[in-house]
Amino acid sequence: MKQYEPDRLSPAQLAAVRRSVRNGRAALTRRSLLRASTGGALAVGGLGALTGCGIPPAGKAQGGTSAEDHSATEKTVAFSNWTEYIDVDDSGKHHPTLDAFRRRTGITVDYTEDINDNNEFFGKIKPQLAAGQSTGRDLIVLTDWLAARLIRLGWVQKLDASHLPHAYANLAAQFREPDWDPGRAYSYVWQGISTVIAYNKKALDGVEVTSISDLLDKPQLKGRVGFLSEMRDSVGMTLLDLGKDPARFTDDDFDAAIARLQKAVDQGQIRRFTGNDYTADLAKGDLAACVAWAGDVVQLKADNPDVDFVIPDSGYLTSTDNLLIPNKARHKTNAERLIDFYYEPQPAAELAAYINYVTPVDGVKPYLARIDKGAAANPLIIPDKAMAAKSHAFRSLTQKEETAYEEKFAKLTGA
Repeated sequence: MKQYEPDRLSPAQLAAVRRSVRNGRAALTRRSLLRASTGGALAVGGLGALTGCGIPPAGKAQGGTSAEDHSATEKTVAFSNWTEYIDVDDSGKHHPTLDAFRRRTGITVDYTEDINDNNEFFGKIKPQLAAGQSTGRDLIVLTDWLAARLIRLGWVQKLDASHLPHAYANLAAQFREPDWDPGRAYSYVWQGISTVIAYNKKALDGVEVTSISDLLDKPQLKGRVGFLSEMRDSVGMTLLDLGKDPARFTDDDFDAAIARLQKAVDQGQIRRFTGNDYTADLAKGDLAACVAWAGDVVQLKADNPDVDFVIPDSGYLTSTDNLLIPNKARHKTNAERLIDFYYEPQPAAELAAYINYVTPVDGVKPYLARIDKGAAANPLIIPDKAMAAKSHAFRSLTQKEETAYEEKFAKLTGA
């Protein structure tokens, strides 16, 4: 194994190295590993602007079932998250931000990396939630479409805003208004996930790539283009290229996007639809350009100066992983205090420096700059106003739409 010199690497690069060593393979992010498990659920809703100067009421979301809160007498909180999705020290045994939370509050976090797939985890907790029983967890992290499902089913608890002063004040405007949880009454963002165009400069050999149309049409790229096996990302980016809003598209718009992609498949323009394995192909230059997840691009760029990204003028897709408190959680107030802790700029900066995803917390940049100036200047981690303005989200789907759209996309990709 190549030996790394820590004093020559940035904190973000060190994080990638530590992940590589612990995994025994090239660094793979949480998002790149398991992005595409959608399985017939609701999608992310539109991310709108702030209404007035505060967060409005929750609208039509259903309330969950509370339990007796033991937070005052039991100084603990059970937190379930995805693998490799929190800061870790050099020993690989401690999470500095969780340790800081314990020292400040006296609350010990029982942290478990037991979420490996959205559908799998839903199957694990569904029997207890459906029966009105505790899952044994106080806080969970789920991707937006599954978070929407749990809210619709009434299986998560409404948050107490009085326990969330930092979250209320510091949540970035682009994440405040998903149509599946208006006003963030039941959820707060753990991290944002941006879908962009990535390319290998050496493989492009002077060919300019600035849009999805370039990927689909330029003959110089034939057979060297990748799209994602996640329907919302590939179709959503194509909808934007067609001038359609992924938050407000019709059946005809969806079919037009599928037809556009199908033409590129038939002509051999698209090499393949991929999950996380596009990262190796992009780094080697087997893919000249592809639709990619920003968290991957940040890490690839740290290791390979030929890899870069572009935000199309038409915009890009943003989705979220979200913190929720399931029904019958035993330590709701403690869980809310932990949510709020991660909306303070310093812990948010420490988290962003390690995992390299889009931070949902305003005011982080100067704190992150003290840790990693490169990360603080990276719009894939802290979007500037221009980039945030180009952010779009794939709207919520009905069950009928979900089934129909996934079938059409599966036919396109050969899945």
